[in-house]
Amino acid sequence: MTIIDLPPDRRIAGARLAAVLGTWQRPGPAYGALADALRSAVLSGSVPLSTRLPSERELAEAVGVSRTTTTAAYDLLRDEGYLVSRRGSGTVTTLPVDRSASAPDTVGPVDALVDLTIAAPSAPSSLHGAYLAALDALPRHLTGTGYAPAGLPVLREAIAQRYRDRGTPTTPEQILVTTGAQQAIHLLVAAHAGPGDRVAVEHPTYPHAIEAVRAVGARPVAVPAGPDGLDLDLLESTLRQSAPRLVYLIPDHRNPTGTSLTGAERERVRSLARRHRTLVVGDEVLRDLTLDGPEPEPFDGDGTGGAHVVSIGSVSKAFWGGLRVGWVRAHPDLVARLAVRRGHVDIATPVLEQLVAAELLTADDGTLERRRAGLRERRDLLLDALADELPGWRPNAPAGGLALWVDLGAPLSSALAALAPRHGVRVAAGTAFSVDGSFEDYLRIPFSASPDDLRRAVTGLRRAWTDVGGEAHRLVGRPATAMVV
Repeated sequence: MTIIDLPPDRRIAGARLAAVLGTWQRPGPAYGALADALRSAVLSGSVPLSTRLPSERELAEAVGVSRTTTTAAYDLLRDEGYLVSRRGSGTVTTLPVDRSASAPDTVGPVDALVDLTIAAPSAPSSLHGAYLAALDALPRHLTGTGYAPAGLPVLREAIAQRYRDRGTPTTPEQILVTTGAQQAIHLLVAAHAGPGDRVAVEHPTYPHAIEAVRAVGARPVAVPAGPDGLDLDLLESTLRQSAPRLVYLIPDHRNPTGTSLTGAERERVRSLARRHRTLVVGDEVLRDLTLDGPEPEPFDGDGTGGAHVVSIGSVSKAFWGGLRVGWVRAHPDLVARLAVRRGHVDIATPVLEQLVAAELLTADDGTLERRRAGLRERRDLLLDALADELPGWRPNAPAGGLALWVDLGAPLSSALAALAPRHGVRVAAGTAFSVDGSFEDYLRIPFSASPDDLRRAVTGLRRAWTDVGGEAHRLVGRPATAMVV
Protein backbone atom coordinates (compact mmCIF):
# COMPACT_ATOMS: atom_id res chain seq x y z
CA MET A 1 0.00 0.00 0.00
CA THR A 2 0.99 3.62 -0.42
CA ILE A 3 2.34 5.14 2.80
CA ILE A 4 2.96 8.87 2.91
CA ASP A 5 4.23 10.72 5.96
CA LEU A 6 1.41 12.85 7.26
CA PRO A 7 1.86 16.61 7.45
CA PRO A 8 1.34 17.67 11.06
CA ASP A 9 -1.75 19.76 10.28
CA ARG A 10 -3.58 17.16 8.13
CA ARG A 11 -6.12 15.84 10.60
CA ILE A 12 -9.89 15.59 10.50
CA ALA A 13 -11.83 15.86 13.75
CA GLY A 14 -14.58 13.43 14.65
CA ALA A 15 -17.37 16.01 14.29
CA ARG A 16 -16.08 17.09 10.88
CA LEU A 17 -15.74 13.50 9.66
CA ALA A 18 -19.28 12.76 10.83
CA ALA A 19 -20.51 15.70 8.73
CA VAL A 20 -18.59 14.45 5.69
CA LEU A 21 -20.00 10.93 6.06
CA GLY A 22 -23.54 12.25 6.31
CA THR A 23 -26.36 9.70 6.56
CA TRP A 24 -24.34 6.53 6.21
CA GLN A 25 -26.56 4.05 8.10
CA ARG A 26 -28.23 1.28 6.12
CA PRO A 27 -29.58 -2.22 6.76
CA GLY A 28 -26.96 -4.74 7.83
CA PRO A 29 -23.96 -4.62 10.16
CA ALA A 30 -23.24 -1.08 11.31
CA TYR A 31 -19.46 -1.54 11.02
CA GLY A 32 -19.81 -2.51 7.35
CA ALA A 33 -21.98 0.52 6.57
CA LEU A 34 -19.52 2.80 8.36
CA ALA A 35 -16.58 1.25 6.50
CA ASP A 36 -18.40 1.71 3.18
CA ALA A 37 -19.01 5.38 3.96
CA LEU A 38 -15.38 5.97 4.95
CA ARG A 39 -14.10 4.16 1.87
CA SER A 40 -16.38 6.22 -0.36
CA ALA A 41 -15.16 9.44 1.28
CA VAL A 42 -11.54 8.47 0.57
CA LEU A 43 -12.23 7.48 -3.04
CA SER A 44 -14.23 10.63 -3.76
CA GLY A 45 -11.60 12.89 -2.23
CA SER A 46 -13.93 14.17 0.50
CA VAL A 47 -11.32 12.90 2.94
CA PRO A 48 -7.91 13.46 1.28
CA LEU A 49 -5.19 10.86 1.30
CA SER A 50 -2.66 11.02 4.15
CA THR A 51 -5.27 12.47 6.50
CA ARG A 52 -5.14 11.35 10.13
CA LEU A 53 -8.56 10.12 11.21
CA PRO A 54 -10.01 10.61 14.68
CA SER A 55 -9.47 7.92 17.27
CA GLU A 56 -11.96 5.08 17.37
CA ARG A 57 -13.45 6.49 20.57
CA GLU A 58 -13.76 10.02 19.14
CA LEU A 59 -15.43 8.81 15.95
CA ALA A 60 -17.78 6.55 17.93
CA GLU A 61 -18.96 9.54 19.95
CA ALA A 62 -19.30 11.72 16.86
CA VAL A 63 -21.44 9.29 14.85
CA GLY A 64 -23.35 7.78 17.77
CA VAL A 65 -22.16 4.16 17.68
CA SER A 66 -20.16 1.92 19.97
CA ARG A 67 -16.40 1.91 19.95
CA THR A 68 -16.60 -1.76 18.90
CA THR A 69 -18.31 -0.62 15.69
CA THR A 70 -15.67 1.96 14.79
CA THR A 71 -12.88 -0.47 15.69
CA ALA A 72 -14.34 -3.10 13.37
CA ALA A 73 -14.78 -0.55 10.57
CA TYR A 74 -11.18 0.66 10.89
CA ASP A 75 -9.93 -2.94 10.99
CA LEU A 76 -11.82 -3.77 7.79
CA LEU A 77 -10.41 -0.75 5.96
CA ARG A 78 -6.89 -1.56 7.17
CA ASP A 79 -7.26 -5.06 5.75
CA GLU A 80 -8.46 -3.61 2.43
CA GLY A 81 -5.58 -1.13 2.32
CA TYR A 82 -7.53 2.12 2.73
CA LEU A 83 -6.13 2.87 6.19
CA VAL A 84 -2.73 2.41 7.76
CA SER A 85 -1.75 2.88 11.40
CA ARG A 86 1.70 3.99 12.45
CA ARG A 87 2.99 4.72 15.91
CA GLY A 88 2.94 8.44 16.50
CA SER A 89 0.83 9.17 13.42
CA GLY A 90 -2.45 7.47 14.31
CA THR A 91 -4.69 6.02 11.62
CA VAL A 92 -4.09 7.55 8.20
CA THR A 93 -6.01 7.31 4.92
CA THR A 94 -4.24 5.73 1.96
CA LEU A 95 -4.97 3.57 -1.08
CA PRO A 96 -4.20 -0.10 -1.74
CA VAL A 97 -1.61 -0.82 -4.39
CA ASP A 98 -3.90 -3.33 -6.09
CA ARG A 99 -7.37 -1.84 -5.87
CA SER A 100 -8.92 -4.94 -7.44
CA ALA A 101 -7.69 -7.16 -4.61
CA SER A 102 -9.28 -5.15 -1.83
CA ALA A 103 -12.26 -3.25 -3.18
CA PRO A 104 -15.71 -4.11 -1.86
CA ASP A 105 -17.65 -6.93 -3.44
CA THR A 106 -19.50 -5.90 -6.60
CA VAL A 107 -21.81 -7.53 -9.07
CA GLY A 108 -18.88 -8.09 -11.42
CA PRO A 109 -15.13 -7.56 -11.77
CA VAL A 110 -13.82 -4.38 -10.20
CA ASP A 111 -12.49 -3.18 -13.54
CA ALA A 112 -16.11 -3.32 -14.77
CA LEU A 113 -17.14 -0.61 -12.31
CA VAL A 114 -18.67 2.41 -14.00
CA ASP A 115 -16.83 5.29 -12.35
CA LEU A 116 -19.01 8.39 -12.35
CA THR A 117 -17.05 10.26 -9.69
CA ILE A 118 -15.23 12.17 -12.44
CA ALA A 119 -17.16 14.40 -14.84
CA ALA A 120 -14.85 14.38 -17.85
CA PRO A 121 -15.10 13.05 -21.40
CA SER A 122 -12.69 10.79 -23.21
CA ALA A 123 -10.36 12.24 -25.83
CA PRO A 124 -11.78 13.33 -29.20
CA SER A 125 -10.65 11.61 -32.37
CA SER A 126 -8.82 14.78 -33.42
CA LEU A 127 -6.40 14.57 -30.48
CA HIS A 128 -4.01 12.23 -32.26
CA GLY A 129 -3.72 14.61 -35.19
CA ALA A 130 -3.11 17.51 -32.80
CA TYR A 131 -0.23 15.60 -31.24
CA LEU A 132 1.26 14.87 -34.67
CA ALA A 133 1.06 18.57 -35.58
CA ALA A 134 2.60 19.49 -32.22
CA LEU A 135 5.49 17.09 -32.83
CA ASP A 136 6.12 18.78 -36.17
CA ALA A 137 6.24 22.14 -34.40
CA LEU A 138 8.37 20.91 -31.50
CA PRO A 139 11.83 21.23 -33.18
CA ARG A 140 11.38 25.03 -33.29
CA HIS A 141 11.32 25.03 -29.48
CA LEU A 142 14.17 22.61 -28.78
CA THR A 143 16.92 25.21 -28.93
CA GLY A 144 15.54 26.89 -25.79
CA THR A 145 15.45 25.70 -22.19
CA GLY A 146 11.85 24.51 -22.33
CA TYR A 147 10.94 26.67 -19.33
CA ALA A 148 8.24 29.26 -19.97
CA PRO A 149 6.74 30.17 -16.57
CA ALA A 150 3.92 32.20 -18.13
CA GLY A 151 3.40 29.79 -21.03
CA LEU A 152 4.56 29.46 -24.63
CA PRO A 153 3.87 32.62 -26.66
CA VAL A 154 2.01 30.62 -29.32
CA LEU A 155 -0.43 29.24 -26.76
CA ARG A 156 -0.87 32.52 -24.89
CA GLU A 157 -1.75 34.19 -28.19
CA ALA A 158 -4.18 31.39 -29.11
CA ILE A 159 -5.97 31.76 -25.78
CA ALA A 160 -6.02 35.56 -26.02
CA GLN A 161 -7.53 35.27 -29.51
CA ARG A 162 -10.36 33.13 -28.15
CA TYR A 163 -11.22 35.87 -25.68
CA ARG A 164 -11.08 38.47 -28.44
CA ASP A 165 -13.38 36.34 -30.59
CA ARG A 166 -15.91 36.42 -27.73
CA GLY A 167 -15.76 40.19 -27.55
CA THR A 168 -13.31 40.50 -24.65
CA PRO A 169 -10.17 42.39 -25.74
CA THR A 170 -7.19 40.42 -24.42
CA THR A 171 -3.44 40.48 -24.94
CA PRO A 172 -1.05 37.54 -24.43
CA GLU A 173 0.39 39.39 -21.43
CA GLN A 174 -2.94 38.86 -19.69
CA ILE A 175 -2.66 35.07 -20.02
CA LEU A 176 -0.86 32.70 -17.66
CA VAL A 177 -0.71 29.07 -18.83
CA THR A 178 -1.01 26.63 -15.93
CA THR A 179 -0.82 22.89 -15.43
CA GLY A 180 -4.57 22.43 -15.52
CA ALA A 181 -7.30 24.67 -14.12
CA GLN A 182 -6.72 23.12 -10.71
CA GLN A 183 -3.30 24.76 -10.49
CA ALA A 184 -4.86 28.04 -11.55
CA ILE A 185 -7.31 27.84 -8.63
CA HIS A 186 -4.56 26.97 -6.16
CA LEU A 187 -2.30 29.78 -7.37
CA LEU A 188 -5.04 32.40 -7.14
CA VAL A 189 -6.20 31.28 -3.70
CA ALA A 190 -2.67 31.02 -2.29
CA ALA A 191 -1.77 34.45 -3.68
CA HIS A 192 -4.71 36.18 -2.00
CA ALA A 193 -5.68 34.22 1.12
CA GLY A 194 -3.97 32.68 4.11
CA PRO A 195 -4.73 31.23 7.54
CA GLY A 196 -7.96 32.60 8.95
CA ASP A 197 -8.94 34.53 5.82
CA ARG A 198 -12.37 34.08 4.27
CA VAL A 199 -12.99 32.99 0.69
CA ALA A 200 -16.54 33.11 -0.66
CA VAL A 201 -17.63 30.12 -2.74
CA GLU A 202 -20.85 29.05 -4.37
CA HIS A 203 -22.72 26.36 -2.49
CA PRO A 204 -22.69 23.66 -3.76
CA THR A 205 -19.47 24.01 -5.72
CA TYR A 206 -16.45 22.23 -7.20
CA PRO A 207 -14.94 20.13 -4.37
CA HIS A 208 -11.32 20.84 -5.29
CA ALA A 209 -11.95 24.57 -4.98
CA ILE A 210 -13.02 24.01 -1.38
CA GLU A 211 -9.88 21.93 -0.82
CA ALA A 212 -7.73 24.71 -2.29
CA VAL A 213 -9.20 27.19 0.19
CA ARG A 214 -8.66 24.91 3.16
CA ALA A 215 -5.15 23.96 2.01
CA VAL A 216 -3.96 27.52 2.73
CA GLY A 217 -5.75 27.62 6.08
CA ALA A 218 -8.53 29.90 4.83
CA ARG A 219 -12.24 29.47 5.57
CA PRO A 220 -14.75 28.88 2.76
CA VAL A 221 -17.87 31.03 3.17
CA ALA A 222 -20.88 29.50 1.43
CA VAL A 223 -23.14 31.55 -0.85
CA PRO A 224 -26.23 29.58 -1.96
CA ALA A 225 -26.38 28.61 -5.63
CA GLY A 226 -29.42 26.34 -5.87
CA PRO A 227 -31.81 25.49 -8.70
CA ASP A 228 -32.61 29.19 -9.18
CA GLY A 229 -28.97 30.16 -9.49
CA LEU A 230 -26.58 32.20 -7.37
CA ASP A 231 -28.05 34.36 -4.59
CA LEU A 232 -26.45 37.67 -5.59
CA ASP A 233 -28.06 39.60 -2.75
CA LEU A 234 -26.40 37.28 -0.26
CA LEU A 235 -23.13 37.51 -2.20
CA GLU A 236 -23.27 41.29 -1.86
CA SER A 237 -23.96 41.12 1.87
CA THR A 238 -21.13 38.57 2.24
CA LEU A 239 -18.72 40.95 0.54
CA ARG A 240 -19.88 43.77 2.80
CA GLN A 241 -19.96 41.90 6.11
CA SER A 242 -17.33 39.13 5.80
CA ALA A 243 -14.80 40.93 3.58
CA PRO A 244 -13.56 37.76 1.83
CA ARG A 245 -10.16 37.96 0.21
CA LEU A 246 -11.44 36.20 -2.89
CA VAL A 247 -14.68 34.98 -4.46
CA TYR A 248 -14.77 31.75 -6.50
CA LEU A 249 -17.66 31.35 -8.95
CA ILE A 250 -18.54 29.00 -11.80
CA PRO A 251 -20.57 31.26 -14.10
CA ASP A 252 -21.27 28.72 -16.87
CA HIS A 253 -23.22 25.47 -16.32
CA ARG A 254 -21.87 25.41 -12.79
CA ASN A 255 -20.63 22.18 -11.29
CA PRO A 256 -22.77 20.53 -9.97
CA THR A 257 -26.12 22.36 -10.35
CA GLY A 258 -25.86 23.16 -14.07
CA THR A 259 -27.17 26.72 -13.76
CA SER A 260 -25.48 29.79 -15.26
CA LEU A 261 -25.29 33.50 -14.55
CA THR A 262 -27.36 35.68 -16.85
CA GLY A 263 -25.80 38.61 -18.63
CA ALA A 264 -27.26 41.05 -16.10
CA GLU A 265 -25.99 38.91 -13.21
CA ARG A 266 -22.48 38.88 -14.69
CA GLU A 267 -22.51 42.65 -14.90
CA ARG A 268 -23.64 42.89 -11.29
CA VAL A 269 -20.84 40.54 -10.19
CA ARG A 270 -18.26 42.69 -12.02
CA SER A 271 -19.74 45.79 -10.39
CA LEU A 272 -19.52 44.19 -6.95
CA ALA A 273 -15.89 43.24 -7.57
CA ARG A 274 -14.99 46.83 -8.47
CA ARG A 275 -16.98 48.39 -5.64
CA HIS A 276 -15.64 46.13 -2.89
CA ARG A 277 -12.18 45.81 -4.44
CA THR A 278 -12.39 42.04 -4.04
CA LEU A 279 -10.91 39.60 -6.53
CA VAL A 280 -13.72 37.58 -8.17
CA VAL A 281 -12.62 34.48 -10.05
CA GLY A 282 -14.88 33.03 -12.74
CA ASP A 283 -14.12 29.39 -13.57
CA GLU A 284 -15.15 29.06 -17.23
CA VAL A 285 -13.93 25.51 -17.90
CA LEU A 286 -17.44 24.38 -18.90
CA ARG A 287 -18.30 27.34 -21.13
CA ASP A 288 -17.50 25.50 -24.38
CA LEU A 289 -19.93 22.73 -23.43
CA THR A 290 -23.14 24.67 -23.99
CA LEU A 291 -25.65 22.08 -25.21
CA ASP A 292 -28.84 24.14 -25.60
CA GLY A 293 -29.26 27.75 -26.63
CA PRO A 294 -26.59 30.40 -27.13
CA GLU A 295 -23.27 30.34 -25.31
CA PRO A 296 -23.21 32.36 -22.09
CA GLU A 297 -21.74 35.84 -22.23
CA PRO A 298 -18.05 36.10 -21.30
CA PHE A 299 -17.49 36.42 -17.56
CA ASP A 300 -15.03 39.26 -18.21
CA GLY A 301 -17.57 41.13 -20.34
CA ASP A 302 -15.92 43.76 -22.51
CA GLY A 303 -12.69 43.42 -20.54
CA THR A 304 -13.09 46.68 -18.62
CA GLY A 305 -13.76 44.98 -15.27
CA GLY A 306 -10.35 46.04 -14.04
CA ALA A 307 -7.89 44.15 -11.89
CA HIS A 308 -10.58 42.61 -9.69
CA VAL A 309 -12.13 40.27 -12.29
CA VAL A 310 -10.22 37.14 -13.27
CA SER A 311 -11.24 34.14 -15.36
CA ILE A 312 -9.96 30.57 -15.53
CA GLY A 313 -10.07 28.24 -18.51
CA SER A 314 -8.90 24.76 -19.46
CA VAL A 315 -8.85 22.21 -22.26
CA SER A 316 -9.65 19.38 -19.82
CA LYS A 317 -13.44 19.39 -20.16
CA ALA A 318 -13.83 20.51 -23.75
CA PHE A 319 -11.06 18.29 -25.11
CA TRP A 320 -9.18 15.95 -22.74
CA GLY A 321 -8.13 16.00 -19.12
CA GLY A 322 -4.91 14.13 -19.86
CA LEU A 323 -3.42 17.26 -21.44
CA ARG A 324 -3.31 19.11 -18.08
CA VAL A 325 -3.33 22.55 -19.67
CA GLY A 326 -5.26 25.42 -18.14
CA TRP A 327 -4.92 29.19 -17.89
CA VAL A 328 -5.69 32.39 -16.05
CA ARG A 329 -6.84 35.60 -17.71
CA ALA A 330 -5.97 38.52 -15.45
CA HIS A 331 -4.28 41.89 -15.25
CA PRO A 332 -0.66 41.60 -16.50
CA ASP A 333 0.68 42.51 -13.05
CA LEU A 334 -1.18 39.60 -11.46
CA VAL A 335 -0.08 37.28 -14.26
CA ALA A 336 3.55 38.18 -13.54
CA ARG A 337 3.10 37.58 -9.80
CA LEU A 338 1.48 34.21 -10.36
CA ALA A 339 4.20 33.17 -12.82
CA VAL A 340 6.79 33.75 -10.08
CA ARG A 341 4.69 31.98 -7.43
CA ARG A 342 4.20 28.87 -9.56
CA GLY A 343 7.97 28.38 -9.55
CA HIS A 344 7.59 26.86 -6.09
CA VAL A 345 5.55 24.06 -7.66
CA ASP A 346 6.46 23.16 -11.24
CA ILE A 347 8.13 26.15 -13.00
CA ALA A 348 6.26 25.60 -16.28
CA THR A 349 3.73 23.49 -18.15
CA PRO A 350 5.20 20.80 -20.49
CA VAL A 351 6.02 22.19 -23.92
CA LEU A 352 4.52 19.41 -26.03
CA GLU A 353 1.16 19.57 -24.26
CA GLN A 354 1.08 23.34 -24.73
CA LEU A 355 1.65 22.89 -28.45
CA VAL A 356 -1.14 20.31 -28.59
CA ALA A 357 -3.48 22.71 -26.78
CA ALA A 358 -2.61 25.47 -29.23
CA GLU A 359 -3.46 23.16 -32.14
CA LEU A 360 -6.81 22.23 -30.61
CA LEU A 361 -7.76 25.82 -29.78
CA THR A 362 -6.95 27.15 -33.24
CA ALA A 363 -8.31 24.27 -35.32
CA ASP A 364 -11.64 24.70 -37.10
CA ASP A 365 -12.38 21.02 -37.60
CA GLY A 366 -15.73 20.61 -35.86
CA THR A 367 -14.31 18.89 -32.78
CA LEU A 368 -16.30 20.99 -30.30
CA GLU A 369 -19.50 20.69 -32.33
CA ARG A 370 -19.17 16.91 -32.30
CA ARG A 371 -18.35 16.96 -28.58
CA ARG A 372 -21.46 18.97 -27.80
CA ALA A 373 -23.68 16.77 -29.98
CA GLY A 374 -22.43 13.61 -28.27
CA LEU A 375 -22.90 15.05 -24.78
CA ARG A 376 -26.38 16.25 -25.67
CA GLU A 377 -27.37 12.72 -26.70
CA ARG A 378 -25.88 11.22 -23.52
CA ARG A 379 -27.57 13.78 -21.30
CA ASP A 380 -30.94 12.94 -22.82
CA LEU A 381 -30.24 9.21 -22.61
CA LEU A 382 -29.41 9.54 -18.91
CA LEU A 383 -32.54 11.57 -18.23
CA ASP A 384 -34.67 8.95 -19.98
CA ALA A 385 -33.00 6.07 -18.13
CA LEU A 386 -33.54 7.75 -14.75
CA ALA A 387 -37.18 8.42 -15.61
CA ASP A 388 -37.65 4.74 -16.44
CA GLU A 389 -35.79 3.14 -13.53
CA LEU A 390 -35.91 5.78 -10.78
CA PRO A 391 -39.03 7.86 -11.46
CA GLY A 392 -39.05 9.23 -7.91
CA TRP A 393 -35.77 11.06 -8.45
CA ARG A 394 -35.89 14.65 -9.72
CA PRO A 395 -32.90 15.45 -11.96
CA ASN A 396 -32.33 18.84 -13.52
CA ALA A 397 -31.99 19.19 -17.29
CA PRO A 398 -28.92 21.42 -17.65
CA ALA A 399 -28.37 23.51 -20.76
CA GLY A 400 -24.71 22.56 -20.68
CA GLY A 401 -21.88 21.06 -18.71
CA LEU A 402 -21.22 17.42 -17.95
CA ALA A 403 -23.53 16.29 -15.14
CA LEU A 404 -27.01 16.13 -13.69
CA TRP A 405 -27.77 17.34 -10.17
CA VAL A 406 -30.41 14.93 -8.91
CA ASP A 407 -32.80 15.56 -6.04
CA LEU A 408 -33.24 12.14 -4.41
CA GLY A 409 -36.13 13.20 -2.21
CA ALA A 410 -34.44 11.67 0.86
CA PRO A 411 -31.16 12.33 2.74
CA LEU A 412 -29.46 9.15 1.57
CA SER A 413 -26.76 10.40 -0.79
CA SER A 414 -23.77 9.28 1.29
CA ALA A 415 -25.29 5.88 2.02
CA LEU A 416 -26.12 5.41 -1.66
CA ALA A 417 -22.60 6.39 -2.77
CA ALA A 418 -21.11 4.00 -0.23
CA LEU A 419 -23.23 1.06 -1.36
CA ALA A 420 -23.25 1.73 -5.11
CA PRO A 421 -19.85 0.07 -5.83
CA ARG A 422 -21.38 -3.24 -4.75
CA HIS A 423 -23.74 -2.79 -7.70
CA GLY A 424 -21.12 -1.84 -10.28
CA VAL A 425 -21.15 1.96 -10.12
CA ARG A 426 -19.21 4.62 -8.26
CA VAL A 427 -20.69 8.09 -7.70
CA ALA A 428 -19.92 11.20 -5.65
CA ALA A 429 -22.40 11.99 -2.89
CA GLY A 430 -23.93 15.45 -2.75
CA THR A 431 -21.96 16.16 0.42
CA ALA A 432 -18.73 16.16 -1.62
CA PHE A 433 -19.82 19.51 -3.09
CA SER A 434 -20.53 21.07 0.28
CA VAL A 435 -18.49 23.03 2.80
CA ASP A 436 -20.46 21.68 5.75
CA GLY A 437 -21.72 18.18 4.94
CA SER A 438 -25.05 19.31 3.52
CA PHE A 439 -26.77 18.23 0.27
CA GLU A 440 -27.51 14.72 1.56
CA ASP A 441 -30.64 14.86 -0.62
CA TYR A 442 -28.63 15.31 -3.81
CA LEU A 443 -26.43 13.23 -6.09
CA ARG A 444 -24.26 14.33 -9.01
CA ILE A 445 -24.42 11.99 -12.00
CA PRO A 446 -22.14 12.85 -14.96
CA PHE A 447 -23.29 11.99 -18.46
CA SER A 448 -19.79 11.95 -19.99
CA ALA A 449 -19.49 8.14 -19.92
CA SER A 450 -20.44 5.92 -22.85
CA PRO A 451 -24.14 5.18 -23.44
CA ASP A 452 -23.70 1.55 -22.38
CA ASP A 453 -21.95 2.59 -19.18
CA LEU A 454 -24.68 5.12 -18.41
CA ARG A 455 -27.36 2.45 -18.76
CA ARG A 456 -25.40 0.06 -16.52
CA ALA A 457 -24.84 2.83 -14.00
CA VAL A 458 -28.54 3.66 -13.71
CA THR A 459 -29.39 -0.02 -13.22
CA GLY A 460 -26.74 -0.24 -10.49
CA LEU A 461 -28.04 2.91 -8.82
CA ARG A 462 -31.57 1.51 -8.84
CA ARG A 463 -30.37 -1.63 -7.08
CA ALA A 464 -28.36 0.37 -4.55
CA TRP A 465 -31.37 2.64 -3.96
CA THR A 466 -33.45 -0.42 -3.15
CA ASP A 467 -30.79 -1.70 -0.75
CA VAL A 468 -30.70 1.54 1.24
CA GLY A 469 -34.50 1.59 1.44
CA GLY A 470 -34.61 4.75 -0.61
CA GLU A 471 -38.19 4.58 -1.76
CA ALA A 472 -39.51 4.03 1.75
CA HIS A 473 -37.50 7.02 2.99
CA ARG A 474 -38.74 9.18 0.13
CA LEU A 475 -42.38 8.33 0.71
CA VAL A 476 -42.13 9.15 4.40
CA GLY A 477 -41.00 12.64 3.45
CA ARG A 478 -38.03 14.74 4.36
CA PRO A 479 -37.62 17.48 6.93
CA ALA A 480 -37.93 21.06 5.81
CA THR A 481 -34.24 21.65 6.54
CA ALA A 482 -32.95 18.93 4.20
CA MET A 483 -31.61 21.51 1.72
CA VAL A 484 -29.03 23.26 3.87
CA VAL A 485 -27.31 26.18 2.12
